[in-house]
Amino acid sequence: MRSSLATSLAAVAAFALLTAVPAAAHDGRGHGDPRPDRPTTYLLDPSGPAADDIYPEGVAVRGDDFYVSSTTDGTIYRGDLDEPTATPFLPGGQDGRTMAVGIKVDGRTLLVAGGSTGRVWAYDLRTRELTGSWQAAQDGTPVFVNDLAVSPRGDVYVTDSLSPVLYRIDARERRTTGTEVLEPFVSFEGTEFEYTDSFNANGIAISRDGRYAVVAQTSTSTLFRIGLTDRSVEAIDLGGELVQGDGLLLEGRRLLAVEWQGDVSSIVAVDLDRGYASGTVVSRTSDPSFDDPTTIARAGRSLLVVNSQFGTRETGGTPGPFTVSRIPAP
Repeated sequence: MRSSLATSLAAVAAFALLTAVPAAAHDGRGHGDPRPDRPTTYLLDPSGPAADDIYPEGVAVRGDDFYVSSTTDGTIYRGDLDEPTATPFLPGGQDGRTMAVGIKVDGRTLLVAGGSTGRVWAYDLRTRELTGSWQAAQDGTPVFVNDLAVSPRGDVYVTDSLSPVLYRIDARERRTTGTEVLEPFVSFEGTEFEYTDSFNANGIAISRDGRYAVVAQTSTSTLFRIGLTDRSVEAIDLGGELVQGDGLLLEGRRLLAVEWQGDVSSIVAVDLDRGYASGTVVSRTSDPSFDDPTTIARAGRSLLVVNSQFGTRETGGTPGPFTVSRIPAP
């Protein structure tokens, strides 16, 4: 999720995209897509207390269904890739879910990170039943439970943008009868991953072998490799390139990071080495539909990209309709 300290670049980005699209950019209109009839933009149908200010953040896909989170009231929207509009699936405020940020689908389970609530929830996608609930310890330290990822063995790892820890929910403990403690797994204190006064650990993705997590630190434009077996913490060497990552998607050794640094929002492609310790930025993909994009999810040959409009919120402006873009995957 974008830091509230960031300066709005939406207007500049829109102008730049209309006048000069980077060479690495796609036009987002479905080139090479086996389903070119599908919408390229999905509208979030406003509902509930946040009807006029959804300000979405997370996105997840399961089959032809996709899910989007509202940071304002915690509503979870569900859409069909063949339909132009997504509608409320889980109402805001339910189960104490007054904010929803990062979301992931694992099998038939939807996992939701609750931002400043310090909460994580798990839901059965078929029944909408709450199957798990966790709470970060409240010891006076500010928390912002931001994003989550699931390892091959089913463990859930959760970032905190304000408290310097990485949480883990053990695969064997993913069903709860009440609200359990969200347990720290790695402390970043005393490591290269130094927290600043702004947003820190943000997006997270896990390697296919389950050995490493890649975590974006937004405030320093740095990517980190976290060892999930030895709990090591190491900055990924990008040869001097900066990636101000938000949401992450890791497919093999190709990392896609949503970036809002500079004049043009983009999806950054990074090719990582076999040990995930270094990498090369190979492209930055932009699209005219982007409006402060935050997170991405794979949908066949396409990516779904959430347009948060956080810049509009930061400046007190009036947001337009809230949307999710579908663009060709770079």
